[in-house]
Amino acid sequence: MDIATLLGLIVGLTMVIGAIFLGGTISTFINIPGIMIVVGGTLAAISVAFPFEEVIQAFYAGVKIFASRKVRPREVVDIMVKVAEISRREGLLALENIQTENAVLKKSCQLIADNADPSMIRDTLRIEITSMKRRHKVGQDVFRGLAAYSPSFGMIGTLIGLVQMLSRLDDPKSLGPAMAVALLTTFYGSLMATLIFLPIAGKLHARTMQEILHLEIIFEGAKSILENNNPRLVYEKLSSFIAPRERKYER
Repeated sequence: MDIATLLGLIVGLTMVIGAIFLGGTISTFINIPGIMIVVGGTLAAISVAFPFEEVIQAFYAGVKIFASRKVRPREVVDIMVKVAEISRREGLLALENIQTENAVLKKSCQLIADNADPSMIRDTLRIEITSMKRRHKVGQDVFRGLAAYSPSFGMIGTLIGLVQMLSRLDDPKSLGPAMAVALLTTFYGSLMATLIFLPIAGKLHARTMQEILHLEIIFEGAKSILENNNPRLVYEKLSSFIAPRERKYER
């Protein structure tokens, strides 16, 4: 589980709700029609802007960032060094039997076992990177779209509330509460965009860059194993991908 993502969301909501309680009651900030306008309108707009399957995939990716653990580059480097050790000890063909949930790593091991040309491995992983970036960009675009639409629908809700307020000018006592309700939709839209949608889009982008780095490590590791399957030399080359303080070869 990604603790930072969950913790950030919890802290953000806690600060907002705490500020509300310090200045009044939570019931003051609850308006069902306003929630309907912002949430319903935002979801409707994003469904118009993107195919429904892509919207579902984006929400699934958004949920996964809370559940999945961040894999550090050092771990990927260690995996490739272990692959080099197996190839040196048992031969390249032994890599065909490596069991892993990472489809790209599995494909790379197969290409190494087949003694494929490094250029073929490079082209294969380049296609993987391009395809992954395209898939991930859809999820990022969906959440950026949600971040753009929610404040807009918040403003629409505010305008609706102002029209309703102006229609009751003959009752001055109702103007204050009506104005507060009108502003709540803008609050909802801004909160959703700033605390939920934009951070998730940013996190998805960060995860994309992280996975690209992992694929580059796998490619360089596969190429190094084909050129010289000495685990020590493989590690020395791949160590450039990790921070100096984490570079420690233990074999």
